[in-house]
Amino acid sequence: MLDTLDAAAVRRWCASGLAALKRHQGEIDQLNVYPVPDGDTGTNLVLTLTSAQQALAMNLDTLPDSGPTAHGHALRLMAQGALLGARGNSGVILSQILRGFADQAAEVPAVRGRGLAAALRSGTTAAYTAVSRPVEGTVLTVVASAAAAAEGADSDDLPAVAGVAARAAAEALARTPEQLPALARAGVVDAGGRGLCVLLDALVEVLTGENAARPAPTPRSARPAATVARETGSDEYAYEVQFLLDARAEAVAGLRRALDALGDSLVVVGDGREPEGTWNVHVHVNDVGAAVEAGVAAGRPYRISVTRFADQSESPSGPAVAGRAAVVVATGGGIADLFAAEGATVVPGNPSTGELLDAVRSTGAARVVVLPNDANTEAVASAAAREAHRYGIKVSVVPTRSPVQALAALAVRDGDRRFEDDVIAMAEAAGACRYAEVCHASREALTVAGPCRPGDVLALVEGEVHLIGTDLTDTCAAVVDRMLGGGGEMVTLLAGVDAPAGLTDAVRAHVARRWPFVEVHAYPGGQPFYPLLVGIE
Repeated sequence: MLDTLDAAAVRRWCASGLAALKRHQGEIDQLNVYPVPDGDTGTNLVLTLTSAQQALAMNLDTLPDSGPTAHGHALRLMAQGALLGARGNSGVILSQILRGFADQAAEVPAVRGRGLAAALRSGTTAAYTAVSRPVEGTVLTVVASAAAAAEGADSDDLPAVAGVAARAAAEALARTPEQLPALARAGVVDAGGRGLCVLLDALVEVLTGENAARPAPTPRSARPAATVARETGSDEYAYEVQFLLDARAEAVAGLRRALDALGDSLVVVGDGREPEGTWNVHVHVNDVGAAVEAGVAAGRPYRISVTRFADQSESPSGPAVAGRAAVVVATGGGIADLFAAEGATVVPGNPSTGELLDAVRSTGAARVVVLPNDANTEAVASAAAREAHRYGIKVSVVPTRSPVQALAALAVRDGDRRFEDDVIAMAEAAGACRYAEVCHASREALTVAGPCRPGDVLALVEGEVHLIGTDLTDTCAAVVDRMLGGGGEMVTLLAGVDAPAGLTDAVRAHVARRWPFVEVHAYPGGQPFYPLLVGIE
């Protein structure tokens, strides 16, 4: 029995909680019907706590010379890791529960029963504050009930108070179908609340040394085969957008207003650092590009992920169902928007094998094509494809090197063809699309087109420097001329996040003058580093 929550106990709690969530991952995924029936709450909680454990493992021994206590340092590392790795609505809210818990617990020399109650109350406050429109019958209700019970115990007996909190959380979880009709219709309890109960049971086990796990409340009826409709107006919005953001608090206030006007299920949470901190942003929208652009206006967004709800199966972690899907790696809000509109599941740039595998499994399809859009990511995609076979999913990787090639490949998809024939057609379309990238040189170098200096405009065709110029618009027009000289009927232009206003209009006008029979399509790509990406078909 432990009478205080020290740093070692925090580490064991995180590890034990992660192991418990992994054991219950499939069960929690099956429960998920609110706010979106996408069946991934268990997976998101596992990924979120995995990031928390990694942060603890890497930094637990780096206690600053002054400031936080050892247990406070451990809890803040756990919370910070959860924030940076938070996935989905449930993961973001959990990260805020942990952040509020850590902020309060770090202020006391030793966390005993009353300290645990205060930490749970602080976590509850942080979670409610993070959600733009709090809804009862969710994880918010469960954590609030745990905090109230812990406060009511009015004791410094840490294991006893933890046990009271865990029991109250389980009782609140059992009542969630009475608060949300969507849960009642499905005959399930709240998925996020179930995940929190698993974590609280793990804490009791760490403190007492006894197995405190308890099963989820038994549903009153079996879940219907059809996907349950969303309880709120969220079914008006087709995409889930999530990203990390480095920004000042005053800029984030404007971001909240902008995103609230675009959609719902908005959660924006930060790590509490001043004057500039890291924020995890989650929202459901129809206009993906506008959501990401709002992030760019507020600060520096990264780790952008976009999921189209229509592509989600009822149980993505279970056996694959019949059907096909596409997973595309993309960097840039506009590019992600284009791919999502084509029905693809979008993964942020430079993903890990695990992240790509998660995306493949989340489609719920038995046959998936992956478009990596980068030579380095192609190897990662191939590794994910091999792993996917363990789950009965056939994955083919089309070796695209640029987003414009992926757009060409997606344009020829035909669900009436055999999957293998469809993959061949997509690969042929991608291969027939020549691509170019225009950027500014960051240092002196000797290229195949001659020497360049910092600030020069470089035009790369198929990865090799073909032109070096001083004017961005002129160089963009010149590289399009060079590529069309080898033939082509259609030009695709993707403007980068730093592209000057009017760049694509100027290139379009140039093509109209020089190549009057060539079709031009221009889109805001939002990609970093490259003011313009060009595709020629």
